[in-house]
Amino acid sequence: MTLRCGTWAKGMLWLAAGATTALHAQSVAEWNAEQAAAEAKADKIMVEAAHQKGLLSQYMAMREAYARDNSTAFHMIFGQYISWYLSFLGEYPLATQAFFIAQPAQPVDNPSPLGGGYTARPALDAIPEFAGHYQIVLLNEAHNVAMTRSLTVALLSRLYQQGFRYFAAETLSSKDTGLQARGYPIEDSGFYTQEPVYAEMVRTALKLGYKVIAYEAAPNAATPDQRETEQARHLYESVFKQDPRARLVVNAGYEHIVKSGVYLGGQSMAEHLYKLTGLPMLAIDQTTMYPRPSGQGDHPYYKAVMDQLHPKAPIVFADANGKPWSLRPAYDVTVFFPPEKLEHGRPTWLSLWGLRQPRLISADGCHGHYACLVEARYSNEGPDAIPADRMLLDTPAPLAVSISGLKAYGNTQAVPSGTLYLRPGSYQLSFVVGPYKVLHRATITVP
Repeated sequence: MTLRCGTWAKGMLWLAAGATTALHAQSVAEWNAEQAAAEAKADKIMVEAAHQKGLLSQYMAMREAYARDNSTAFHMIFGQYISWYLSFLGEYPLATQAFFIAQPAQPVDNPSPLGGGYTARPALDAIPEFAGHYQIVLLNEAHNVAMTRSLTVALLSRLYQQGFRYFAAETLSSKDTGLQARGYPIEDSGFYTQEPVYAEMVRTALKLGYKVIAYEAAPNAATPDQRETEQARHLYESVFKQDPRARLVVNAGYEHIVKSGVYLGGQSMAEHLYKLTGLPMLAIDQTTMYPRPSGQGDHPYYKAVMDQLHPKAPIVFADANGKPWSLRPAYDVTVFFPPEKLEHGRPTWLSLWGLRQPRLISADGCHGHYACLVEARYSNEGPDAIPADRMLLDTPAPLAVSISGLKAYGNTQAVPSGTLYLRPGSYQLSFVVGPYKVLHRATITVP
């Protein structure tokens, strides 16, 4: 199976109902053993689900497995797996509800940027300026929260203008040797590339002229530190060994990009890369200050900043000398994302901060069959391309409900409709049900 960035073994996690009681009733050793068994079971289910044809069928198999096991450890771990697939289907708010990492205040936190001599700036403008004197820019993401990679898509053109020419993304597969020439990702390009915003990130880099690097470690990495070491080595050998003056943008999950401290018993990919290159890096954290469901788990600074500034787009803070603010010392910059706003059941950040525009799509092409997956592919790409956007349309008994009691956010009227977010251009629409049965195709143009 393709390597993924697991997070349940560390940090502050959202737990399913009853988790606290379960933890109090058993020893740490018992809880760890239950987690290990749940992880093994979750991986086995995911491998089996992957043999199903089409994302809808894969998701249904996983959802049914989730419903059959009510144990706390399994729901905590498999909830993350479910959340990845919800994001692949375009069910973004539900993906965030199914799994998120809370961000309580910690002793290492820097003082709040409010009232501390810092000024809020649009992240799209400030980050390219911060990056001006660096050869390496590291951007992290929460893998099931596509909002945390939306800014990266928009930043790529600005960083290209600064002279960055290499882009590396976690879990891209080195086996897809045709990616650069083809110009767009397909199902075999990686794991997270199945999510349309991630695919758009890779596609954007290719269109701009970046050399796209697959730097993932081999699936049989024995320890977390071995994986981090191997990732760093791949980046060094693919980029700086060949081009010492190269400028590189790296996308990674969570704390793979921390510049100091112990990471999973060893060191992070970024620390290993520094040992190989000696190059200073700009580490940008996008995983601490995004909106959690209903405010549950938000860092105290997040609420204070949103209440005072009401930003409509991602922001960062800098002092009078232009030095950026970060929540924690292992990073250089912390991005604050605005609260999520829904229109026609879909988040408006899917505009990618101005790159795309909404297009309302009716369910006529579903011919009354639900759940129905609507996909929009660029007309100049093949039918194997990961769509530019996709959404799930359903009836008043939606497919996505009852993930640990959570409600589906989508449109559930008798004849549903929804909004796709697309760049200007021509697209092929597909309306899909079941194991990838296409009921209808159409061509649309976004002016």
